[in-house]
Amino acid sequence: MLRIAKVLKSNGTDGGILLGLHGIEIEEIDLQEPVFIEFDGLPVPFFIESIQARGNTKAIVHVTDVHNLKDAEELVGKDIFIEGLEDEEEDEDFTGWTVYDRDTKVGVVTDIAPIPGNLCLYVQTAASGEVMIPLHEDFILEADPQKKELTLELPEGLY
Repeated sequence: MLRIAKVLKSNGTDGGILLGLHGIEIEEIDLQEPVFIEFDGLPVPFFIESIQARGNTKAIVHVTDVHNLKDAEELVGKDIFIEGLEDEEEDEDFTGWTVYDRDTKVGVVTDIAPIPGNLCLYVQTAASGEVMIPLHEDFILEADPQKKELTLELPEGLY
């Protein structure tokens, strides 16, 4: 299962929900295929009845069997999934990797924040505690999975 969105809040009284999209464009969502929302540890299929873009990373959606505010409120905070495998790039877990800014050790990755459009790393540093560093392709100099080392060229003052 691939997480594509999170229900941010209900919208209106007719069962609409506001989604925060994760790594997917509205046009990429196949309305003929179900999306899944987890209830009690099990994925429950829903079909999207309508979808309207709200900026680049949000959408107002109506799904099957959710036709009132009460039902929509039950979905708030839940992730939306589709069938499929995540891209290899998104599968990479950098937790435990050592991050370098060129030749200087920055710290160790403690967590990942999959912010739509920009993966960020939480890095525990000796000097500043935990900092969030965007993992932008322009910053990456080298990634060594065997050594679990990530060498970046970071803008001054980022950590």
